[in-house]
Amino acid sequence: MKKILSIFAVAVLSLCGGEAFAQRNLPGMSAIEVRADMVNGFYTGNSRNCGYNLGVFYSVIKGNNANTWSFGAEYLQTYKPYGEKGRIPVVQFTGEAGYNLRIVSDYSQTFHLYGGVSALAGYEAVNWGKRLLPDGSTLHNGNSFIYGGALTLSADFYFSDKIILTANVKERFVFGNSTGHFHTQYGIGIKFRL
Repeated sequence: MKKILSIFAVAVLSLCGGEAFAQRNLPGMSAIEVRADMVNGFYTGNSRNCGYNLGVFYSVIKGNNANTWSFGAEYLQTYKPYGEKGRIPVVQFTGEAGYNLRIVSDYSQTFHLYGGVSALAGYEAVNWGKRLLPDGSTLHNGNSFIYGGALTLSADFYFSDKIILTANVKERFVFGNSTGHFHTQYGIGIKFRL
């Protein structure tokens, strides 16, 4: 009886010990990501200088270490306080290309933490190109082409092999404009593995 129990125990341990996980983050795999971020603080109805960001990204895994190249486009809108209660919209349309280095992941491949760097370029519109304000004042800041980069820290949480929840913190620095060079973004997104 002891011999049968020993054989059964070895068989059960061999089946459970080598638990197989889905093949995730293999070289060549790609994904589409949709992001929504808050910019320069938490946006509420009373906030006069905060904003939001919407982005769409395509990423491809390169190499066996799950590092990725990403390419995308973003729409960022912030506000500049004006007068007692007014605010002036500042909008940026940018394209971005970057590299994300996997920092850590768990054994089951359900969590990945990435650090990334990217280059961006685009166009900034101040008050949608209108120089004359409602009170008769004239804006000195104008529309401009912008360029710069970003540093990103992001986390991926796998719900399944195809659906991934992402959270990110990003610091953008842009030049060529006169409305501010740094923007801090944080938010969530959803990624669909292709």
